[in-house]
Amino acid sequence: MRPQSFILALSLIFFFLHCTKTLCQSPAAAPAMAPPKTPVATSPGPVDVNKILQKAGHFTVFARLMQATTEDTELNKELNTTNNGITILAPTDNAFSSLKAGFLNSLSDEDKTELVKFHVLPAFISTSQFQTVSNPVRTQAGTGPRVTLNVTTTGNFVNISSGLTNTSISGTVYTDSQLAIYQLDKVLFPLDIFTPKPPAPAPEPALGKPRKAAPDAESPTAPKDISGAPALLFLHNNALLLAVSCAFGAIIHS
Repeated sequence: MRPQSFILALSLIFFFLHCTKTLCQSPAAAPAMAPPKTPVATSPGPVDVNKILQKAGHFTVFARLMQATTEDTELNKELNTTNNGITILAPTDNAFSSLKAGFLNSLSDEDKTELVKFHVLPAFISTSQFQTVSNPVRTQAGTGPRVTLNVTTTGNFVNISSGLTNTSISGTVYTDSQLAIYQLDKVLFPLDIFTPKPPAPAPEPALGKPRKAAPDAESPTAPKDISGAPALLFLHNNALLLAVSCAFGAIIHS
């Protein structure tokens, strides 16, 4: 039994040494995890006013008019290269179809450009900002009273008046922090196109050195009356002869 006990004891020693070696080893390091990927921010594409109107589906006439006058190109350039805000009051296709047949064709290219610009405000105006906007509201067509708009609000109702057209904003087509496009059910008519223009003021006289007054013409001197001169000379000569004769006679008689 002794050899068996010795073998058993030796086995226990080897087992104990093996377990101790295993327990003393440091645990295996966990596999390194790849750092989380940061999502790449995709910058939005350039703003295209015409595409926005065409995508809306019922602004085809206004979109074509903007394209024909190159107003869309100017607006896109301004929106994509500056921080300027823009507000567009876009009439629907129904608004144009309600006009007299051939209306747009009767306008000159200059009038078409002014008509489009009259529907563009050179500032971003949110729906809430219409409550505090100051009249008259300037348009891209200019600043005079013939190309400005008046805005009135009642609650959420926004009324737009051009002096010839009264309509209201009937919906929001597009809005971000720089561009707002609102729907109109009527075309805005500017006074500058559809009413007679006032006559041009008369030119002011040129300012120059004052002219010297012309000297007064001298009054002609009345001619002296010499009609009695020969008679006086005749009397003078006779008196002289008489005096000489008297003197000569006095000498003879003496």
